[in-house]
Amino acid sequence: MTPLEQQPAATTQAAPSVSAQTAAGVLWLTVQKWVVRLSGFVTIAILTRFLSPAEFGTVAAATVVLPFFYLLADLGFTAYIVQAESTGRRMLSTGFWFSMLAGLLLCAAVVGIAPLVGLVFSSDEVVPVLQVLALAVVLTAVSSVPTALLRRAMRFRALAIQGTIAAIAAQVVAITMVVTGFGVWALVGQTLTALLVTAVLAWVAAAWLPSLAFSRSEFSTMARFGSQVLGVEFVNVGRALAETAIITATLGLTGLGYLSIAQRIVQIVQDLTGAALLPVSTVAFSRIRDAAERLRAAYVRALRMTYAIMSPPLIVVAVAAPLIIPIVFGDGWADSGRVAQILALAGIMVVGATLDHGLFYGLGKPGRWFVYALIIDACTVGTTAVMVQWGLDAIAWGFLVIAGIATVIRWFLVAKLLQASPRTLAGPFGLLAALALTGGGTGWVVLVLSTSLPPMVRIALIGLAVTVVSIVVIRLLARQIIVEVAGLLPRFNRAIRVRIASAPKEQA
Repeated sequence: MTPLEQQPAATTQAAPSVSAQTAAGVLWLTVQKWVVRLSGFVTIAILTRFLSPAEFGTVAAATVVLPFFYLLADLGFTAYIVQAESTGRRMLSTGFWFSMLAGLLLCAAVVGIAPLVGLVFSSDEVVPVLQVLALAVVLTAVSSVPTALLRRAMRFRALAIQGTIAAIAAQVVAITMVVTGFGVWALVGQTLTALLVTAVLAWVAAAWLPSLAFSRSEFSTMARFGSQVLGVEFVNVGRALAETAIITATLGLTGLGYLSIAQRIVQIVQDLTGAALLPVSTVAFSRIRDAAERLRAAYVRALRMTYAIMSPPLIVVAVAAPLIIPIVFGDGWADSGRVAQILALAGIMVVGATLDHGLFYGLGKPGRWFVYALIIDACTVGTTAVMVQWGLDAIAWGFLVIAGIATVIRWFLVAKLLQASPRTLAGPFGLLAALALTGGGTGWVVLVLSTSLPPMVRIALIGLAVTVVSIVVIRLLARQIIVEVAGLLPRFNRAIRVRIASAPKEQA
Protein backbone atom coordinates (compact mmCIF):
# COMPACT_ATOMS: atom_id res chain seq x y z
CA MET A 1 0.00 0.00 0.00
CA THR A 2 1.09 3.56 -0.62
CA PRO A 3 1.48 6.06 2.26
CA LEU A 4 -1.76 7.72 1.24
CA GLU A 5 -3.65 4.46 1.63
CA GLN A 6 -2.14 3.60 4.97
CA GLN A 7 -2.74 6.88 6.77
CA PRO A 8 -5.72 6.66 9.17
CA ALA A 9 -7.92 9.70 9.60
CA ALA A 10 -7.46 9.91 13.36
CA THR A 11 -3.68 9.61 13.36
CA THR A 12 -1.35 12.57 13.46
CA GLN A 13 2.10 12.29 12.04
CA ALA A 14 5.26 13.37 13.83
CA ALA A 15 4.87 16.37 12.46
CA PRO A 16 2.17 18.83 11.88
CA SER A 17 -0.69 19.14 14.32
CA VAL A 18 -4.26 19.20 13.07
CA SER A 19 -4.43 22.94 13.65
CA ALA A 20 -1.22 23.54 11.69
CA GLN A 21 -2.39 21.34 8.83
CA THR A 22 -5.78 23.04 8.85
CA ALA A 23 -4.22 26.50 8.76
CA ALA A 24 -1.92 25.47 5.93
CA GLY A 25 -4.78 23.88 4.00
CA VAL A 26 -6.99 26.95 4.31
CA LEU A 27 -4.21 29.26 3.20
CA TRP A 28 -3.07 27.11 0.28
CA LEU A 29 -6.58 26.72 -1.12
CA THR A 30 -7.38 30.38 -0.51
CA VAL A 31 -4.26 31.46 -2.39
CA GLN A 32 -5.24 29.13 -5.22
CA LYS A 33 -8.72 30.62 -5.41
CA TRP A 34 -7.33 34.15 -5.51
CA VAL A 35 -5.02 33.30 -8.39
CA VAL A 36 -7.72 31.40 -10.27
CA ARG A 37 -10.52 33.88 -9.69
CA LEU A 38 -8.49 37.01 -10.41
CA SER A 39 -7.24 35.51 -13.66
CA GLY A 40 -10.79 34.30 -14.25
CA PHE A 41 -12.04 37.87 -14.03
CA VAL A 42 -9.94 38.67 -17.06
CA THR A 43 -11.24 35.60 -18.90
CA ILE A 44 -14.88 36.38 -18.16
CA ALA A 45 -14.39 40.01 -19.11
CA ILE A 46 -13.17 38.82 -22.53
CA LEU A 47 -15.79 36.09 -23.00
CA THR A 48 -18.73 38.35 -22.16
CA ARG A 49 -17.67 40.71 -24.92
CA PHE A 50 -17.79 37.91 -27.50
CA LEU A 51 -20.74 35.86 -26.19
CA SER A 52 -24.36 36.88 -25.63
CA PRO A 53 -26.48 36.30 -22.52
CA ALA A 54 -28.37 33.61 -24.47
CA GLU A 55 -25.11 31.73 -25.18
CA PHE A 56 -24.16 31.82 -21.50
CA GLY A 57 -27.68 30.64 -20.74
CA THR A 58 -27.28 27.74 -23.17
CA VAL A 59 -24.19 26.44 -21.37
CA ALA A 60 -25.78 27.09 -17.97
CA ALA A 61 -28.81 25.01 -19.01
CA ALA A 62 -26.56 22.18 -20.23
CA THR A 63 -24.27 22.12 -17.22
CA VAL A 64 -27.10 22.13 -14.70
CA VAL A 65 -27.89 18.55 -15.76
CA LEU A 66 -24.36 17.16 -15.42
CA PRO A 67 -24.00 17.15 -11.60
CA PHE A 68 -26.69 14.45 -11.42
CA PHE A 69 -24.38 12.18 -13.38
CA TYR A 70 -21.26 13.23 -11.48
CA LEU A 71 -22.98 12.12 -8.29
CA LEU A 72 -24.10 8.77 -9.69
CA ALA A 73 -20.59 8.06 -10.92
CA ASP A 74 -19.09 8.79 -7.48
CA LEU A 75 -21.95 7.49 -5.27
CA GLY A 76 -20.54 9.46 -2.32
CA PHE A 77 -17.40 7.29 -2.15
CA THR A 78 -15.09 10.33 -2.21
CA ALA A 79 -16.65 11.72 0.97
CA TYR A 80 -16.39 8.30 2.62
CA ILE A 81 -12.68 7.94 1.79
CA VAL A 82 -11.91 11.39 3.19
CA GLN A 83 -13.47 10.75 6.61
CA ALA A 84 -12.91 6.99 7.03
CA GLU A 85 -10.82 5.85 10.01
CA SER A 86 -8.64 3.74 7.74
CA THR A 87 -8.36 2.76 4.10
CA GLY A 88 -6.92 -0.14 2.17
CA ARG A 89 -6.01 -1.00 -1.38
CA ARG A 90 -9.03 -3.26 -1.86
CA MET A 91 -11.46 -0.60 -0.64
CA LEU A 92 -9.91 2.12 -2.80
CA SER A 93 -9.80 -0.14 -5.87
CA THR A 94 -13.44 -1.05 -5.35
CA GLY A 95 -14.35 2.63 -5.32
CA PHE A 96 -12.27 3.36 -8.39
CA TRP A 97 -13.59 0.55 -10.59
CA PHE A 98 -17.17 1.34 -9.70
CA SER A 99 -16.67 5.03 -10.53
CA MET A 100 -14.88 4.23 -13.77
CA LEU A 101 -17.55 1.87 -15.08
CA ALA A 102 -20.36 4.11 -13.91
CA GLY A 103 -18.70 7.12 -15.54
CA LEU A 104 -18.56 5.43 -18.94
CA LEU A 105 -22.15 4.22 -18.79
CA LEU A 106 -23.45 7.57 -17.57
CA CYS A 107 -21.53 9.44 -20.27
CA ALA A 108 -23.43 7.40 -22.85
CA ALA A 109 -26.66 8.11 -20.98
CA VAL A 110 -26.06 11.87 -21.12
CA VAL A 111 -25.56 11.71 -24.89
CA GLY A 112 -28.81 9.78 -25.21
CA ILE A 113 -30.99 12.08 -23.10
CA ALA A 114 -29.58 15.33 -24.53
CA PRO A 115 -32.50 15.78 -27.00
CA LEU A 116 -34.95 15.43 -24.11
CA VAL A 117 -33.08 18.12 -22.17
CA GLY A 118 -33.30 20.34 -25.22
CA LEU A 119 -37.08 19.90 -25.19
CA VAL A 120 -37.26 20.75 -21.48
CA PHE A 121 -35.41 24.02 -22.04
CA SER A 122 -37.04 24.66 -25.46
CA SER A 123 -33.63 25.03 -27.09
CA ASP A 124 -32.00 22.96 -29.84
CA GLU A 125 -28.66 24.64 -29.06
CA VAL A 126 -28.47 22.89 -25.69
CA VAL A 127 -28.39 19.39 -27.26
CA PRO A 128 -24.93 19.32 -28.94
CA VAL A 129 -23.39 21.29 -26.07
CA LEU A 130 -24.60 18.74 -23.53
CA GLN A 131 -23.52 15.79 -25.68
CA VAL A 132 -19.93 17.04 -25.83
CA LEU A 133 -19.94 17.96 -22.15
CA ALA A 134 -20.86 14.34 -21.40
CA LEU A 135 -17.11 13.66 -21.45
CA ALA A 136 -16.92 15.62 -18.19
CA VAL A 137 -18.64 12.73 -16.39
CA VAL A 138 -15.84 10.33 -17.32
CA LEU A 139 -13.10 12.80 -16.39
CA THR A 140 -14.71 13.46 -13.02
CA ALA A 141 -15.07 9.76 -12.28
CA VAL A 142 -11.46 9.01 -13.19
CA SER A 143 -10.05 11.61 -10.80
CA SER A 144 -12.34 10.96 -7.81
CA VAL A 145 -10.24 8.46 -5.83
CA PRO A 146 -6.83 10.17 -6.31
CA THR A 147 -8.37 13.49 -5.31
CA ALA A 148 -9.97 11.93 -2.23
CA LEU A 149 -6.60 10.47 -1.21
CA LEU A 150 -4.94 13.87 -1.45
CA ARG A 151 -7.69 15.48 0.63
CA ARG A 152 -7.54 12.70 3.20
CA ALA A 153 -3.79 13.20 3.62
CA MET A 154 -4.44 16.98 3.91
CA ARG A 155 -2.17 17.60 0.92
CA PHE A 156 -3.92 20.83 0.15
CA ARG A 157 -0.78 22.40 -1.27
CA ALA A 158 -0.79 19.80 -4.07
CA LEU A 159 -4.51 20.30 -4.63
CA ALA A 160 -4.06 24.07 -4.76
CA ILE A 161 -1.27 23.83 -7.33
CA GLN A 162 -3.30 21.39 -9.43
CA GLY A 163 -6.35 23.62 -9.36
CA THR A 164 -4.34 26.67 -10.36
CA ILE A 165 -2.64 24.95 -13.30
CA ALA A 166 -5.92 23.43 -14.51
CA ALA A 167 -7.85 26.69 -14.28
CA ILE A 168 -5.24 28.76 -16.07
CA ALA A 169 -4.91 26.16 -18.83
CA ALA A 170 -8.69 26.14 -19.23
CA GLN A 171 -8.83 29.93 -19.40
CA VAL A 172 -6.16 30.01 -22.10
CA VAL A 173 -8.16 27.48 -24.11
CA ALA A 174 -11.39 29.44 -23.67
CA ILE A 175 -9.88 32.76 -24.73
CA THR A 176 -8.14 31.18 -27.72
CA MET A 177 -11.34 29.51 -28.86
CA VAL A 178 -13.58 32.55 -28.45
CA VAL A 179 -11.28 34.97 -30.29
CA THR A 180 -10.90 32.48 -33.15
CA GLY A 181 -14.65 32.27 -33.64
CA PHE A 182 -15.73 29.10 -31.80
CA GLY A 183 -18.45 30.98 -29.95
CA VAL A 184 -20.27 29.04 -27.24
CA TRP A 185 -17.83 26.12 -27.65
CA ALA A 186 -15.21 28.20 -25.87
CA LEU A 187 -17.12 27.64 -22.63
CA VAL A 188 -17.31 23.91 -23.36
CA GLY A 189 -13.58 23.77 -24.06
CA GLN A 190 -12.87 25.60 -20.82
CA THR A 191 -14.82 23.07 -18.76
CA LEU A 192 -13.31 19.97 -20.35
CA THR A 193 -9.76 21.31 -20.25
CA ALA A 194 -10.00 22.08 -16.53
CA LEU A 195 -11.27 18.58 -15.74
CA LEU A 196 -8.70 16.83 -17.95
CA VAL A 197 -5.72 18.67 -16.48
CA THR A 198 -7.05 18.17 -12.94
CA ALA A 199 -7.42 14.42 -13.50
CA VAL A 200 -3.89 13.99 -14.87
CA LEU A 201 -2.28 16.01 -12.09
CA ALA A 202 -4.28 14.22 -9.37
CA TRP A 203 -3.04 10.82 -10.54
CA VAL A 204 0.55 12.03 -10.67
CA ALA A 205 0.41 13.58 -7.19
CA ALA A 206 -1.39 10.67 -5.52
CA ALA A 207 1.12 8.12 -6.88
CA TRP A 208 -1.51 5.43 -6.48
CA LEU A 209 -2.60 2.61 -8.78
CA PRO A 210 -5.68 0.41 -8.34
CA SER A 211 -5.54 -3.35 -8.14
CA LEU A 212 -7.99 -5.56 -9.97
CA ALA A 213 -9.80 -6.38 -6.73
CA PHE A 214 -13.46 -5.57 -6.17
CA SER A 215 -15.02 -6.26 -2.77
CA ARG A 216 -18.77 -6.50 -2.28
CA SER A 217 -18.45 -5.92 1.46
CA GLU A 218 -16.33 -2.80 0.97
CA PHE A 219 -18.77 -1.60 -1.67
CA SER A 220 -21.71 -2.07 0.71
CA THR A 221 -19.99 -0.16 3.51
CA MET A 222 -19.12 2.77 1.26
CA ALA A 223 -22.54 2.73 -0.37
CA ARG A 224 -24.36 3.02 2.98
CA PHE A 225 -22.47 6.16 3.86
CA GLY A 226 -22.36 7.43 0.28
CA SER A 227 -26.11 7.10 -0.23
CA GLN A 228 -26.67 9.77 2.41
CA VAL A 229 -24.09 12.05 0.80
CA LEU A 230 -25.68 11.33 -2.54
CA GLY A 231 -29.06 12.36 -1.19
CA VAL A 232 -27.70 15.75 -0.12
CA GLU A 233 -26.05 16.39 -3.46
CA PHE A 234 -29.07 15.20 -5.44
CA VAL A 235 -31.22 17.67 -3.56
CA ASN A 236 -28.82 20.50 -4.44
CA VAL A 237 -28.66 19.50 -8.08
CA GLY A 238 -32.41 18.97 -8.25
CA ARG A 239 -32.99 22.44 -6.87
CA ALA A 240 -30.66 23.97 -9.45
CA LEU A 241 -32.31 22.03 -12.28
CA ALA A 242 -35.82 22.97 -11.15
CA GLU A 243 -34.88 26.63 -10.78
CA THR A 244 -33.26 26.62 -14.22
CA ALA A 245 -36.34 25.08 -15.82
CA ILE A 246 -38.69 27.54 -14.08
CA ILE A 247 -36.64 30.60 -15.00
CA THR A 248 -36.07 29.46 -18.59
CA ALA A 249 -39.75 28.72 -19.15
CA THR A 250 -40.77 32.20 -17.97
CA LEU A 251 -37.81 34.49 -18.68
CA GLY A 252 -36.00 32.54 -21.43
CA LEU A 253 -32.31 31.71 -21.78
CA THR A 254 -31.48 35.42 -21.75
CA GLY A 255 -32.95 35.80 -18.27
CA LEU A 256 -31.04 32.70 -17.16
CA GLY A 257 -27.87 34.23 -18.59
CA TYR A 258 -28.31 37.42 -16.56
CA LEU A 259 -28.95 35.40 -13.41
CA SER A 260 -25.91 33.18 -14.03
CA ILE A 261 -23.61 36.21 -14.24
CA ALA A 262 -25.07 37.65 -11.02
CA GLN A 263 -24.59 34.30 -9.30
CA ARG A 264 -21.10 33.99 -10.73
CA ILE A 265 -19.82 37.25 -9.27
CA VAL A 266 -21.18 36.34 -5.83
CA GLN A 267 -19.71 32.84 -6.16
CA ILE A 268 -16.33 34.30 -7.10
CA VAL A 269 -16.28 36.39 -3.93
CA GLN A 270 -17.34 33.40 -1.82
CA ASP A 271 -14.63 31.26 -3.42
CA LEU A 272 -11.97 33.89 -2.79
CA THR A 273 -12.74 34.00 0.92
CA GLY A 274 -14.24 30.65 1.90
CA ALA A 275 -13.75 27.98 -0.75
CA ALA A 276 -11.26 26.13 1.46
CA LEU A 277 -13.79 25.68 4.26
CA LEU A 278 -15.57 22.52 3.09
CA PRO A 279 -12.60 20.33 2.06
CA VAL A 280 -10.45 21.44 4.99
CA SER A 281 -13.12 21.54 7.71
CA THR A 282 -14.45 18.08 6.81
CA VAL A 283 -11.04 16.53 7.43
CA ALA A 284 -10.22 18.74 10.44
CA PHE A 285 -13.50 18.05 12.25
CA SER A 286 -13.17 14.32 11.56
CA ARG A 287 -9.79 14.33 13.34
CA ILE A 288 -11.22 15.75 16.61
CA ARG A 289 -14.76 14.33 16.56
CA ASP A 290 -14.14 12.20 19.67
CA ALA A 291 -13.19 15.24 21.81
CA ALA A 292 -16.52 16.96 22.45
CA GLU A 293 -15.30 20.08 24.26
CA ARG A 294 -12.48 20.65 21.82
CA LEU A 295 -14.86 20.17 18.90
CA ARG A 296 -17.38 22.71 20.24
CA ALA A 297 -14.69 25.29 20.93
CA ALA A 298 -13.11 24.75 17.51
CA TYR A 299 -16.45 25.10 15.74
CA VAL A 300 -17.45 28.35 17.47
CA ARG A 301 -14.00 29.82 16.88
CA ALA A 302 -14.10 28.80 13.21
CA LEU A 303 -17.62 30.24 12.83
CA ARG A 304 -16.62 33.64 14.18
CA MET A 305 -13.56 33.70 11.95
CA THR A 306 -15.68 32.68 8.95
CA TYR A 307 -18.05 35.58 9.58
CA ALA A 308 -15.17 38.03 9.96
CA ILE A 309 -13.34 36.96 6.81
CA MET A 310 -16.16 36.20 4.38
CA SER A 311 -18.68 38.96 5.08
CA PRO A 312 -16.75 42.18 4.18
CA PRO A 313 -16.15 41.22 0.50
CA LEU A 314 -19.81 40.22 0.12
CA ILE A 315 -20.84 43.54 1.67
CA VAL A 316 -18.81 45.33 -1.01
CA VAL A 317 -20.64 43.39 -3.73
CA ALA A 318 -24.01 44.09 -2.07
CA VAL A 319 -23.25 47.82 -2.32
CA ALA A 320 -21.21 48.14 -5.51
CA ALA A 321 -22.41 45.35 -7.85
CA PRO A 322 -24.11 47.78 -10.30
CA LEU A 323 -20.72 49.46 -10.69
CA ILE A 324 -18.65 46.28 -10.80
CA ILE A 325 -20.61 44.25 -13.35
CA PRO A 326 -20.52 46.72 -16.29
CA ILE A 327 -16.77 47.16 -15.81
CA VAL A 328 -16.01 43.45 -15.60
CA PHE A 329 -18.58 42.01 -17.99
CA GLY A 330 -19.55 44.95 -20.20
CA ASP A 331 -22.49 47.36 -20.38
CA GLY A 332 -24.76 44.70 -21.86
CA TRP A 333 -24.84 42.92 -18.50
CA ALA A 334 -26.05 45.84 -16.39
CA ASP A 335 -29.34 44.05 -15.63
CA SER A 336 -27.36 41.56 -13.53
CA GLY A 337 -26.26 44.31 -11.12
CA ARG A 338 -29.37 44.60 -8.97
CA VAL A 339 -29.75 40.83 -8.83
CA ALA A 340 -26.14 40.45 -7.70
CA GLN A 341 -26.71 42.97 -4.89
CA ILE A 342 -29.58 40.94 -3.46
CA LEU A 343 -27.78 37.62 -3.92
CA ALA A 344 -24.79 39.05 -2.06
CA LEU A 345 -27.07 39.89 0.87
CA ALA A 346 -28.31 36.31 0.84
CA GLY A 347 -24.70 35.15 0.68
CA ILE A 348 -23.91 37.17 3.80
CA MET A 349 -26.74 35.44 5.63
CA VAL A 350 -25.45 31.94 4.88
CA VAL A 351 -21.66 32.35 5.12
CA GLY A 352 -21.65 29.75 7.89
CA ALA A 353 -23.46 27.10 5.83
CA THR A 354 -20.28 25.74 4.25
CA LEU A 355 -18.68 25.32 7.66
CA ASP A 356 -21.77 23.51 8.94
CA HIS A 357 -21.70 21.28 5.87
CA GLY A 358 -18.12 20.29 6.66
CA LEU A 359 -19.04 19.67 10.31
CA PHE A 360 -21.84 17.20 9.53
CA TYR A 361 -19.72 15.34 6.98
CA GLY A 362 -16.65 15.30 9.20
CA LEU A 363 -18.67 13.81 12.06
CA GLY A 364 -20.11 11.16 9.76
CA LYS A 365 -23.67 12.55 9.90
CA PRO A 366 -24.53 13.35 6.27
CA GLY A 367 -28.08 12.05 6.75
CA ARG A 368 -29.00 14.95 9.02
CA TRP A 369 -27.62 17.42 6.53
CA PHE A 370 -29.69 15.69 3.85
CA VAL A 371 -32.94 16.38 5.72
CA TYR A 372 -31.95 20.03 6.17
CA ALA A 373 -31.00 20.40 2.50
CA LEU A 374 -34.21 18.74 1.34
CA ILE A 375 -36.41 21.14 3.32
CA ILE A 376 -34.51 24.31 2.44
CA ASP A 377 -34.09 23.51 -1.25
CA ALA A 378 -37.75 22.56 -1.60
CA CYS A 379 -38.67 25.93 -0.11
CA THR A 380 -36.24 27.64 -2.49
CA VAL A 381 -37.76 26.00 -5.56
CA GLY A 382 -41.28 26.85 -4.39
CA THR A 383 -40.29 30.46 -3.80
CA THR A 384 -38.72 30.67 -7.26
CA ALA A 385 -41.90 29.30 -8.87
CA VAL A 386 -43.98 31.95 -7.10
CA MET A 387 -41.65 34.92 -7.58
CA VAL A 388 -40.55 34.32 -11.18
CA GLN A 389 -43.60 36.13 -12.57
CA TRP A 390 -42.18 39.37 -11.15
CA GLY A 391 -38.70 38.92 -12.66
CA LEU A 392 -35.15 38.17 -11.53
CA ASP A 393 -35.11 40.77 -8.75
CA ALA A 394 -38.11 39.12 -7.10
CA ILE A 395 -36.46 35.70 -7.35
CA ALA A 396 -33.35 37.07 -5.63
CA TRP A 397 -35.44 38.57 -2.82
CA GLY A 398 -37.02 35.17 -2.35
CA PHE A 399 -33.55 33.64 -2.01
CA LEU A 400 -32.75 36.21 0.70
CA VAL A 401 -35.81 35.29 2.75
CA ILE A 402 -35.01 31.58 2.52
CA ALA A 403 -31.40 32.30 3.52
CA GLY A 404 -32.58 33.90 6.75
CA ILE A 405 -34.84 30.96 7.59
CA ALA A 406 -32.09 28.46 6.79
CA THR A 407 -29.65 30.22 9.10
CA VAL A 408 -31.96 29.91 12.11
CA ILE A 409 -32.66 26.24 11.37
CA ARG A 410 -28.92 25.48 11.25
CA TRP A 411 -28.44 26.94 14.73
CA PHE A 412 -30.71 24.27 16.18
CA LEU A 413 -29.31 21.45 14.04
CA VAL A 414 -25.71 22.20 14.95
CA ALA A 415 -26.61 22.75 18.61
CA LYS A 416 -28.10 19.26 18.79
CA LEU A 417 -25.11 17.74 17.01
CA LEU A 418 -22.58 19.40 19.33
CA GLN A 419 -24.78 19.11 22.44
CA ALA A 420 -24.71 22.87 22.92
CA SER A 421 -27.26 25.63 23.36
CA PRO A 422 -28.69 27.19 20.17
CA ARG A 423 -28.13 30.55 21.83
CA THR A 424 -24.42 29.80 22.12
CA LEU A 425 -24.19 29.03 18.41
CA ALA A 426 -26.35 32.02 17.45
CA GLY A 427 -24.08 34.33 19.43
CA PRO A 428 -21.42 34.72 16.73
CA PHE A 429 -24.17 35.88 14.35
CA GLY A 430 -24.19 39.16 16.29
CA LEU A 431 -20.75 39.87 14.85
CA LEU A 432 -22.05 39.18 11.34
CA ALA A 433 -25.03 41.48 11.85
CA ALA A 434 -22.80 44.27 13.15
CA LEU A 435 -20.44 43.91 10.20
CA ALA A 436 -23.30 43.92 7.68
CA LEU A 437 -25.09 46.94 9.18
CA THR A 438 -22.06 49.14 9.82
CA GLY A 439 -20.05 48.10 6.77
CA GLY A 440 -23.05 48.13 4.44
CA GLY A 441 -24.28 51.46 5.77
CA THR A 442 -20.88 53.09 5.38
CA GLY A 443 -20.45 51.67 1.89
CA TRP A 444 -23.89 52.95 0.87
CA VAL A 445 -23.06 56.45 2.12
CA VAL A 446 -19.85 56.43 0.06
CA LEU A 447 -21.83 55.19 -2.98
CA VAL A 448 -24.30 58.07 -2.70
CA LEU A 449 -21.68 60.76 -2.05
CA SER A 450 -19.32 59.69 -4.85
CA THR A 451 -21.66 59.90 -7.86
CA SER A 452 -19.42 62.44 -9.63
CA LEU A 453 -16.36 60.18 -9.52
CA PRO A 454 -15.33 57.48 -12.06
CA PRO A 455 -16.77 54.01 -11.33
CA MET A 456 -13.36 52.46 -10.58
CA VAL A 457 -12.63 55.14 -8.00
CA ARG A 458 -16.06 54.69 -6.43
CA ILE A 459 -15.57 50.93 -6.13
CA ALA A 460 -12.15 51.44 -4.53
CA LEU A 461 -13.54 53.96 -2.02
CA ILE A 462 -16.43 51.65 -1.14
CA GLY A 463 -14.05 48.73 -0.65
CA LEU A 464 -11.75 50.83 1.53
CA ALA A 465 -14.62 52.14 3.65
CA VAL A 466 -16.12 48.69 4.22
CA THR A 467 -12.70 47.21 5.07
CA VAL A 468 -11.81 49.92 7.59
CA VAL A 469 -15.20 49.79 9.31
CA SER A 470 -15.08 45.97 9.41
CA ILE A 471 -11.65 45.98 11.05
CA VAL A 472 -12.87 48.46 13.67
CA VAL A 473 -15.97 46.35 14.41
CA ILE A 474 -13.93 43.15 14.67
CA ARG A 475 -11.44 44.86 16.95
CA LEU A 476 -14.24 46.06 19.24
CA LEU A 477 -16.41 42.94 19.28
CA ALA A 478 -14.06 40.04 18.52
CA ARG A 479 -10.48 41.11 19.08
CA GLN A 480 -9.36 37.50 19.46
CA ILE A 481 -10.07 36.90 15.76
CA ILE A 482 -7.33 39.32 14.77
CA VAL A 483 -4.90 37.44 17.01
CA GLU A 484 -5.94 34.08 15.56
CA VAL A 485 -5.68 35.26 11.96
CA ALA A 486 -2.23 36.66 12.70
CA GLY A 487 -1.30 33.25 14.08
CA LEU A 488 -2.21 31.44 10.88
CA LEU A 489 0.97 32.42 9.05
CA PRO A 490 3.38 30.91 11.60
CA ARG A 491 1.35 27.68 11.52
CA PHE A 492 1.37 27.80 7.74
CA ASN A 493 5.17 28.19 7.72
CA ARG A 494 5.64 25.34 10.19
CA ALA A 495 3.46 23.04 8.08
CA ILE A 496 5.51 23.92 4.99
CA ARG A 497 8.80 23.24 6.78
CA VAL A 498 7.51 19.89 8.01
CA ARG A 499 6.30 18.99 4.52
CA ILE A 500 9.70 19.82 3.03
CA ALA A 501 11.55 17.91 5.74
CA SER A 502 9.36 14.82 5.32
CA ALA A 503 9.38 14.86 1.51
CA PRO A 504 12.39 12.50 1.13
CA LYS A 505 10.78 10.02 3.53
CA GLU A 506 7.48 10.12 1.63
CA GLN A 507 9.26 9.53 -1.67
CA ALA A 508 11.13 6.61 -0.16
